[in-house]
Amino acid sequence: MSDVADESTGFLNAFFRTPEMEMAELGAGVPAAADLAIGDINPANPHLFKDDCWHEHFARLRAEDPVHLNEIETAGRYWSVTKYDDVRAVDGDWQTFSSARGMTLGLRPSPEVDAQMERLASFISMDPPKHTEQRKTVRAVSAPSNLRNLEPLIRERTANVLDSLPDGETFDWVETVSIELTTLLLASLFDFPLEDRHNLTRWSDIVFAVPEPGGVVETQQQKIDELMQCVAYFEGLWEERRKNPGFDLVSMLVHGEATKDMPTLAHLGNLLLLIVGGNDTTRNTMSGSVYGLNTFGDQYDKLTADPGLVEKMVPEIVRWQTPLSYMRRTATKNCEIRDKAILKGDQVLMWYVSANRDEDVFDNGDVIDIERHNADRQLAFGYGIHYCMGSRLAELQLRILWEEILERFERIEVQDEPERTFSSFVHGYTNLPVTVTRR
Repeated sequence: MSDVADESTGFLNAFFRTPEMEMAELGAGVPAAADLAIGDINPANPHLFKDDCWHEHFARLRAEDPVHLNEIETAGRYWSVTKYDDVRAVDGDWQTFSSARGMTLGLRPSPEVDAQMERLASFISMDPPKHTEQRKTVRAVSAPSNLRNLEPLIRERTANVLDSLPDGETFDWVETVSIELTTLLLASLFDFPLEDRHNLTRWSDIVFAVPEPGGVVETQQQKIDELMQCVAYFEGLWEERRKNPGFDLVSMLVHGEATKDMPTLAHLGNLLLLIVGGNDTTRNTMSGSVYGLNTFGDQYDKLTADPGLVEKMVPEIVRWQTPLSYMRRTATKNCEIRDKAILKGDQVLMWYVSANRDEDVFDNGDVIDIERHNADRQLAFGYGIHYCMGSRLAELQLRILWEEILERFERIEVQDEPERTFSSFVHGYTNLPVTVTRR
C-alpha cells in the first residue's frame, strides 16, 4: 500500500481542493436574489443549497441571463446554463462540450490540472471511445434481467427496514431508512462485506463534502486521509477478485478488457463514481420523496387514496428533487450558446436542478404533481451518452419503497425542517426528523 499512498496523497490533496471550498469560505447569509445585480449571482455557491434559497436565484437566471458567466480565482471562467433546451443541447454534444476534464466545477484549466484529471478519471469524465469501453465493463449490473433478479431482494430488505421503524417516535429518516437501504444494495452490487457497508456511505459523503467546522469533514487533510482508507480497502478487494471473480462491480472492473490493466489510483475514479452514483443520488431522492409529499400534502392524500399512482409519482419526485444539481462540461473550441461567446477551455455547468423547474417545459415546476403529464422528460439522469446507467435501478428502489410504505403506514409526518447537504453538486439531506403512524 505504501507506493500507492506515496503516489496518491499529494495528488488527491491537489485534486480535491475545489472551487466550492473558496466559495464556502465566504460565509453564509447569501443575499436574496432580488437584492443582487444579475451579474453578482453565483449559483455554484454551496450556501444557496444548504440554506435552500437557490430557487429564486435560478428563476432570475432563467428569465434574465440563462447563459450566465462567473469567474473566481480557483476556477477561472465558468458558465451556468439554466434553461431546459440549452442543458439538453450541451449534454448531447460531447464533441463540443467534453467530459474529459471533470464532472464538477474544477480548478482553473492548466496542463497540470489536465494531467491530474487524467489520472483519476472515471468513465463519466471521459469522451468516446474510452467512455464507451469502460462504461460497457459494468453496464450488465443495470440490465433488465439483473433488475428482475434484484427486485425480490430489494423488496425484502425494504420491508424489513420499514417493519423495524418505531411507531409514534421521532427518528431520522435519512440515517434509518434512506442510507440503510441504499447502502445495503450498494454492498450487494460490490459484493462488499455487509459488516463494513457503512464505509461506503462515509466515502460517498466525503467525496464532494466541503470541509467546514462541524461538517462531514472538518479539514482537507481529514478528507484525504479517509479517501486513502478507501483506496487501501478496495486494493484488498481487487486482489481477492482477481483470484475469485464474481458477478459484482469490483470483479467487472478488475477483469474488464478496458479496465483490467488500470493502476490502483486510476480504478479509484470509477469506484468513487459508482459509490456516489449508487448511494447519494438514490438516498436523497428517497428522503426528498418524504419531505416533498409532506410539503405538498394534497399529493400525499392523492397517493394514499390511489396507491396505483406510485408508478407516475416516481419520475415526478426525481424531477422535483434532482439529486445532483449539475454536471460540468469543458468547451473544446470557441462556440456560442444563445449568442454568448464561450471560449475554448471554459467550464460549462449544466444545471439540471434549474432545467427541471423550467417554466417553458414544466408548468408550476416548483410544486409536486404526481400526475404531471411530462414528468418523464426530467433531466435529473442527464441526457446523451452520459445518461445515468443506474437510472432504472434508482427508479425501482423508489417505487418499491413507496409500495411498501403505503401498505404499512397511514402517514409519515415530517417533524421539522431537514438539514441539507453543504454542496452545490449533491442536492440532498443530512437529517430529516419524522414519525410514522402504522395502519
